[in-house]
Amino acid sequence: MNAVVDGQPAAIAIQVWSRLDESARTQALARPARTRAEAITGAVAAIIAQVRADGDAALRELTQRFDGVAGAALAVPAAARVAAERALAPGLRAAMRAALARIEAFHAAGATAEYALETAPGVRCQRIVRPLDRVGLYIPAGSAPLLSTVLMLAAPARLAGCGQIVLCTPPAAAGGVDDTVLAAAQLCGVEHVFAVGGAQAIAAMAFGTATIPRCDKLFGPGNAWVTEAKRQVAAMPDGVAIDMPAGPSEVLVIADADADAGFVAADLLAQAEHGADSQVLLLTDSMALAQAVRAQIERQLPALPRRGIAAQALAGSRILVVASIDEAFELANRYAPEHLIVQVATPRAWLGRVRAAGSVFLGRWSPETVGDYNSGSNHVLPTDGWARSCSGVSLASFQRTITVQELSEAGLRGIGAEAVTMAAAEGLHGHANAVRIRLGDPGGGR
Repeated sequence: MNAVVDGQPAAIAIQVWSRLDESARTQALARPARTRAEAITGAVAAIIAQVRADGDAALRELTQRFDGVAGAALAVPAAARVAAERALAPGLRAAMRAALARIEAFHAAGATAEYALETAPGVRCQRIVRPLDRVGLYIPAGSAPLLSTVLMLAAPARLAGCGQIVLCTPPAAAGGVDDTVLAAAQLCGVEHVFAVGGAQAIAAMAFGTATIPRCDKLFGPGNAWVTEAKRQVAAMPDGVAIDMPAGPSEVLVIADADADAGFVAADLLAQAEHGADSQVLLLTDSMALAQAVRAQIERQLPALPRRGIAAQALAGSRILVVASIDEAFELANRYAPEHLIVQVATPRAWLGRVRAAGSVFLGRWSPETVGDYNSGSNHVLPTDGWARSCSGVSLASFQRTITVQELSEAGLRGIGAEAVTMAAAEGLHGHANAVRIRLGDPGGGR
């Protein structure tokens, strides 16, 4: 009999890939069904319109309506940031500082390089890098205030040289914001923190109010309302860029017969506790391991404080027994997970097979947890299959690149005729004329 935890089945389904028809295979790799309810879509649109029309007054009204906080200041004072950082438990402060140092070191090493070269005699092309002027960071709070996301977003923003970093996070019941989020902001040098959450925070950062400045790009995870607000503001003609399409968190583990079943189960549960709509998958070539992992899940789950949430996520998750580890990587690339854990013999030897994943964790001693907090890589990653075409947040996410070209007269004479020929082929004679007139062509300017 399957175990039941807090009224939810604790078991995860095991399926044998070779026994599934194509329809069942598609379903096996499908994310949990999620619909963007018209009610949410319309409600978010109304919130955005209200914030655009009424600014700070709308933020106060919406904060009272959704968060039950009335009369609190929107802006969090600098003194509160300083006090929150000083009040951190010494162990937590040390852990956050160490994590921040690793995040900064990793991201700095991957900075986009400027370059220049002469593509033809007298023709010099180059690429320069400039920071975004103002970025907006959204940090969820509630039952799991994501202090780690502050580090993951604010650190590269600061390294990139962004002129202003704006941070919005939901207010606490007594006003203000979560102390650990505030302390993380202080450690990262964020000077503009606002106690505003939900879709209204996204609208405020996208379009600006008297208190919250308009931003050039928005970053950060959130619930369905926040995700929908980001989608809508990014689609508006006068809207704002966002980091990436977002969905619930997910992990896919590839494990062979010699993998540690307890480790694998712990990794699956770590991701399942994120939310009821999170998804965890295990691909293995061993039925014995599949069964051992399921047993370990049932053994470990009851001890988790968020076991009810994890149990709901397990209902939309599964273990797939495949013919080989090679087939497991084929399916992993098809699924394109946010997190990919590889617990097989010689895991690095398989890295070349990975084509689509947000972040990869090689070997039994590399839990996804360290990527969430303190290995140094970024945990803001593409979900919902977007890893096929999107990358996670990096220093480049907070920068823009600009190309530059400079030609001498000899350089233009060397390549100008080719440009004229190509412009004429496209029927863009004004383009051709801009070259001809410089070269003294008698037909130039006519």
